[in-house]
Amino acid sequence: MDSRPQWGTRAGFILAAVGSAIGLGNIWRFPAVAYENGGGAFFLPYLFALLTAGIPLLIMEFTIGHKYRGSAPLSYARMGKGKEWIGWWQVAISFVISTYYAVIVAWAISYTVFSFNLGWGKDTENFLMTEYLNRVDIGGGAIGQFGGFVPGVLIPLAIVWIVSLGILFAGVKKGIEIANRIFIPLLVVLFLIIVIYSITLDGAAQGLNAFFTPDWSQITNGKVWVAAYGQIFFSLSIAFAIMITYSSYLPKKSDVTNNAFITGFGNSSFELLAGIGVFSALGFMAAQQGVPVKEVVSSGIGLAFVVFPQIINEFPAFNVLFGFLFFGSLVLAGLSSLISISETYVAAIQDKFNVPRRKAVLFGGGAAALCSLVFATKGGLFFLDAADYFINNFGVALAGLIEVVAIAWFAKELKALQAHANSVSDIQLGAWWRICLSVVTPIVLGYMMFDNIKTNITTAYGDLPVEFLLKWGWCVAVGAIAAGFILSLSKWKNELKYTPFQHDKEVSS
Repeated sequence: MDSRPQWGTRAGFILAAVGSAIGLGNIWRFPAVAYENGGGAFFLPYLFALLTAGIPLLIMEFTIGHKYRGSAPLSYARMGKGKEWIGWWQVAISFVISTYYAVIVAWAISYTVFSFNLGWGKDTENFLMTEYLNRVDIGGGAIGQFGGFVPGVLIPLAIVWIVSLGILFAGVKKGIEIANRIFIPLLVVLFLIIVIYSITLDGAAQGLNAFFTPDWSQITNGKVWVAAYGQIFFSLSIAFAIMITYSSYLPKKSDVTNNAFITGFGNSSFELLAGIGVFSALGFMAAQQGVPVKEVVSSGIGLAFVVFPQIINEFPAFNVLFGFLFFGSLVLAGLSSLISISETYVAAIQDKFNVPRRKAVLFGGGAAALCSLVFATKGGLFFLDAADYFINNFGVALAGLIEVVAIAWFAKELKALQAHANSVSDIQLGAWWRICLSVVTPIVLGYMMFDNIKTNITTAYGDLPVEFLLKWGWCVAVGAIAAGFILSLSKWKNELKYTPFQHDKEVSS
């Protein structure tokens, strides 16, 4: 396995890791989560969560990939018997996420085109649901029916997969690294322009005041702290198998601890930038409508494809330019994340079945592209909503809990991983790192899972029928676990033996 591909430069790896972490959730999830959980006061538990869970988990996953030099399944298999299924479970989760994530990026491409003539019109919600997505229930169908393809989604979806798989075909150094060297700086520049323009708008100060004003009474609310850990956990691409895969391409001289700090703080910096841009625009919208900011705050798909087009409609100038910049940013953020998500199963297929990279891309990426067609139908929005909710809450969060418990409690690997990280890193890990991973993170993730299970047993998610949720929500989440076990049963085409890096103190520049 000494022929494993490597990143061309340290900067290339960091940009790829940051590109994976910075995704759609940074733009449309973080601002609303912060606002709803104490505004400026939320940044205290958020920073605490970053330092006690986010960065420690990043260090752990970077170290696993660097030490065992394989995709998630291969790294877990090399770590010890009976752990490989965790890696395959995480790969299955990434596969599911990639199928619908690509569709949201396709929507962003469509809206980038619509921005040239503000084609979404005055009633942006009706346009999204009726004219663009042609939602099946509005046309007389029922939730759970496919209702045929939506051409306006199908065409950009094909473009998304052609671009993503083309980059993956090119490989780690010539494909993923070069793409992120273009995407991430361009994304930051575009969003900086958005922020600079947004803060000059009437009402921007009102929006920023709502975003940053601290509600210190929320600090004692346990749910606020759980929300902070949840945001950190979901935004850093932890337990997706991504960071293990990416770090497996690092050369021997790699400061994994420092890389984790740069990735973690880089991701959080962009989230803060997104919050400033989003709330400046929301403040403008509130001022235009003569209502408080809290009445226009939204998140998720609604913020991106309903509220922001409304805001752009009301801009006094540069409407087209702002629309292009905003939706172009969504496309760049989405593509960088989609590529990293897809790389997890490409690498896993390569390692397990000893096939050339192009065959792995064709098989894994081709299968994901075909599955994504489900979400390009008139009923696709409902399938997407159910799959996203359950694979995140009962896939990613649960996989993260199992991962850290298996490594810290059962395998007792933390000291060995700490020794490896310290042998190649400037920042030396101590007992605090092990305490965070063996005590703090399992407690918080355990509470999150308990609360999720309790909530979903007693209350159906959203307004979706229970039968539909069982088939497209619970089955998807449970199916990912089953896939993990099944794939771990097949024998490796390659030997699991490898030559470990020597623990001499070498740090990359």
